[in-house]
Amino acid sequence: MSYWKSVCVILKKDLLTEWRSREIFSSMFAFVVLVTLIFNFAFELRVEDVTKVAPGALWVAFAFAGVLGLNRSFILEKDKGCLEGLLLAPVDRSALFLGKWLGNLTFMAFVEIITLPIFSALFNVNLFRPALFLVLALGTLGFAGVGTLFAAMAVNTRAREVMLPLLLFSVSIPVTIAAVKATGIVLDNSPLSEASSWIRLMVVFDIIFTTISVLTFEYVLEE
Repeated sequence: MSYWKSVCVILKKDLLTEWRSREIFSSMFAFVVLVTLIFNFAFELRVEDVTKVAPGALWVAFAFAGVLGLNRSFILEKDKGCLEGLLLAPVDRSALFLGKWLGNLTFMAFVEIITLPIFSALFNVNLFRPALFLVLALGTLGFAGVGTLFAAMAVNTRAREVMLPLLLFSVSIPVTIAAVKATGIVLDNSPLSEASSWIRLMVVFDIIFTTISVLTFEYVLEE
């Protein structure tokens, strides 16, 4: 089996499993909607201009929902004994990482797309802008990349529900801050050039940490 065919098979397996159970998507979507509602009512009572805090609220919701989805994606593999089967498959370990990363990326992107109209209606901001989709894509790519690595690392620990957020939020601070700043600039109707430095930071983060995750994934899986 070719390298990229192996990646596609792993991705297809994750998508079919989620289509049958809808466990990851339903938990992520419910969580992000609840967080959005809480932020909306809290800021509506205390903040005069809700649009000023909308970027932070948006990425907090996406980040915590992403952690939930990343954790569940590997816990399901571990609890059902599928992870050992994947490790026995005659494919490169980096192909396993890319397949899982693309699966997690798909789940996060799908939840984000469905959440945008709800968030837009509650906070009364227009989120359907091409520049914002670019920021969302770059932020999600880096977050899901390093998150997939740490989820594979944390799944073999006893405190996996606590370990993943501690590791992931510590390392993903640069891309999260850059995403919030760039989102704020886009929502302020400022030229995209003003966010160029934050966009470059996200691109560099995505390239460096995704490459590191691919190279180290094999050693993370070893017990």
